[in-house]
Amino acid sequence: MSAPDEAWLTGHRRSLLDVATASRHPAGGFGWLDRSRRLVVDHPVPLWITCRMTYVFALAALHEGADTADLVGHGLDALDGPLHDDVHGGWFAAIGTDGPVDDSKRAYDHAFVVLAASAALAAGHERARTLLAEALGVLERRFLDEATGLYADVFDRAFVSREPYLGANANMHLVEALLAAADATATTWPVERALQLAERIVHRIAPGLGHRLPEHLDESGRPVLDYHRDEPAHPFRPYGVTVGHQLEWSRLLVQLSRGLGPAAPAWLLDDARGLFDRAVADGWSVDGAEGFVYTVDFDGEPVVHERMHWVVAEAISAARVLDATFPGEGYGDRETEWWVHARRYFVDPAGAWHHELDRTLRPAHSVWDGKPDVYHAYQAALLPRTGVATSFVSRPRDRATGPTG
Repeated sequence: MSAPDEAWLTGHRRSLLDVATASRHPAGGFGWLDRSRRLVVDHPVPLWITCRMTYVFALAALHEGADTADLVGHGLDALDGPLHDDVHGGWFAAIGTDGPVDDSKRAYDHAFVVLAASAALAAGHERARTLLAEALGVLERRFLDEATGLYADVFDRAFVSREPYLGANANMHLVEALLAAADATATTWPVERALQLAERIVHRIAPGLGHRLPEHLDESGRPVLDYHRDEPAHPFRPYGVTVGHQLEWSRLLVQLSRGLGPAAPAWLLDDARGLFDRAVADGWSVDGAEGFVYTVDFDGEPVVHERMHWVVAEAISAARVLDATFPGEGYGDRETEWWVHARRYFVDPAGAWHHELDRTLRPAHSVWDGKPDVYHAYQAALLPRTGVATSFVSRPRDRATGPTG
């Protein structure tokens, strides 16, 4: 098996869109898919899944001319309607047929509201402009912690009570969302804010730990290295170092460097390479079997051995953007190697991805059950078509494939 050509990638993206289409929920938004890619109608509709699916449909329209306007509109209807808190502002974490079932306000979820609205606006849905402005405003007024320069993680519905926790994951996705917002609105302040987050989460912390990036910070922004030691496979807050996030940050730092242009500090690309190299050394085929382990400890020893589809998807994307930035240094070979791995073990006959494999590379469900996401896989399959830009929301005329440093 070889690296996929454009014909395969085009067909694969269509298959992923079919999977995403199946998640359309009759009560609004996009819902949870089971292991057979069937909608679980009685499962709460999560905000983050609704936003990710809306985002993917908007990217398909923007970059491939797909007829997904109705699906994007369905997502926007949910964000303007049942998922929106008309009393306190912001968006509920999850809804059921009778209203919110989780009314907490989460920075992670709100990042995806920005991402979905940015892509919808770039794809020509003008109604998304107001939605995007509101989401950015909520993040700046409610979530931004002036003392640390980071976004707080979780509030109650009324934004009165705040969890004493800062998450690298939420702030990472806010970097991605801010870069998309900058592209969609042709403004520069979101890029500067994204640089602030990257500097405080990555550059101040990761180099001192050998580019092993902690996921969890206290409310003062200090790493909490033993967080969830007793729950190492937590789906959103696992203990230790999450290998896939090292790779995702690597991609985002390259994209942020591109967005800043000549003003980009050199550490962005240095840290992108450092995070990538550490993730590969700690995570790739380190336990006697092929594939990326899910997490490692701060000595680089594997903790959770399961293989997640999104990790190899982000590895592929990170290798692609680094190869475009530093051609001839072997990143392209890594991209090919990981596509071969993904196609052999993760991509199922219907064109979806197994969400998780065990350490023997068989489908597993210990961390995640079902197939609730196509976002990482779709971006990995789309990147060869779009080229490297500040975000996936960059319009086709803004594409670039040459080196940035």
